[in-house]
Amino acid sequence: MADVLGLVRSRWIISRSGHVGTYSYTVHGAGCRFVSDNGIEVDVDFAADGREVFDLWRLLCYGLSLPEPLDVTDEDLRSAVRSLQPPLTEVQPGWFSVAS
Repeated sequence: MADVLGLVRSRWIISRSGHVGTYSYTVHGAGCRFVSDNGIEVDVDFAADGREVFDLWRLLCYGLSLPEPLDVTDEDLRSAVRSLQPPLTEVQPGWFSVAS
């Protein structure tokens, strides 16, 4: 996915927003937001090494975009993320990635 940023920054390959299959995408700052045709939202940033990283706010947005929205507290999200370490790794305070 990090290749999306490079393709957009080249300005010749793809635009900052568009469609890939059933997803629309919008490149922002250091990341990209994907929205499926049924409204499910996935938003990630990219670390300097190209890994996808996300924070609790992005997880909350994902949960709220599901067909049966999950509205959880920050503490519930923190607890869920802690329970998934590994395979999740905290790459900087409050930002997570899937361990490679």
